[in-house]
Amino acid sequence: MIEEITDINMIAFSIISNVGTAKSLVMEALYAAKEGDFELAEEKLNESKHFFVEGHKIHASLIQKEANGEKVEFSLIFMHAEDQLLSTETISELVKEMIEMYKRFDK
Repeated sequence: MIEEITDINMIAFSIISNVGTAKSLVMEALYAAKEGDFELAEEKLNESKHFFVEGHKIHASLIQKEANGEKVEFSLIFMHAEDQLLSTETISELVKEMIEMYKRFDK
């Protein structure tokens, strides 16, 4: 995966694209739960996991490269990609909790 992409900006955009899609799906899950469609909310959460994991794998590959002594270039775009990765993880956890609250209110 990471071996195929060598330019740090392309790697960063790959992370941003995957976690951006994950974040959008997480928000769609929240909106579905707000409307009481918990089945759709779960589907969206599960779909979002796939994209988040892909972004995380790319990021982890870079960490492994650096741990193995390879120099990993750093850029502002890469820093943005890491920020998006972390914020998506946080938002996902919060949305899961909010969906559980919606389920309780729905009873």
